[in-house]
Amino acid sequence: MIQIQDVTKKFGSFTAVDKLSLIIPKGEFFGFLGPNGAGKTTTIKMIVGLFAPTSGGIRVNGWDIVKQPMEAKQSLAYVPDVPFLYEKLTGREFLYFIGGLFKIPKPVLKNRIDELIDHFEIGSWVDRRTEDYSQGMKQRTTIAAALLHTPQSIIIDEPMIGLDPRSAKIVRETLREQSQSGVSILMSTHSLPVAEELCDRIGIINEGKLVFCDTREQLQRDKLRYDGKFESVFLEVTKQ
Repeated sequence: MIQIQDVTKKFGSFTAVDKLSLIIPKGEFFGFLGPNGAGKTTTIKMIVGLFAPTSGGIRVNGWDIVKQPMEAKQSLAYVPDVPFLYEKLTGREFLYFIGGLFKIPKPVLKNRIDELIDHFEIGSWVDRRTEDYSQGMKQRTTIAAALLHTPQSIIIDEPMIGLDPRSAKIVRETLREQSQSGVSILMSTHSLPVAEELCDRIGIINEGKLVFCDTREQLQRDKLRYDGKFESVFLEVTKQ
């Protein structure tokens, strides 16, 4: 579960996030949308502990991300919009490296890595250096690494950018499976169709404020008030 309570983040006189409150319960797939500069990335960085809120609080699976950062981070997975891999390591070496950071016992880690290699269909190239990977290969390896420690929550930023159809299908199916198994997911994306397809609930942030938050079913009813398009709802709630 991810709990954001009355969170504000300021950079000098600029307010990037303004009194944001949001709860993402266990097993919910939440889509987080908004225009460029709306506050999505700042919110994500606060959830994962890269930024501290100016005011308000964030709890990840019961842990305060500021006061109990180690416990909170052990319970979540963060997949940034640009996959980060050590280029001189092979994919397999990278997975073992990440597993070591989480102190996963070696026999358990080996089995877990083998499972994820099969699941993400990366066996044919997992022993090549990651500097030679395509965007889709990097993304699959990064998500596999994020799932090694069986997180309770996943924060994922723009997971479909630059993916070939096969990679996109694997990522979509993996995220659905994780959500159905009880993992809470916050996915930031600019793709309205992806959010509408995958997410149980969708929130839209604009100028640091949550201006829309509703279920996928309610969104279908909201669309009828416009021209039947999610794009029209998005443009209406984010207009200046």
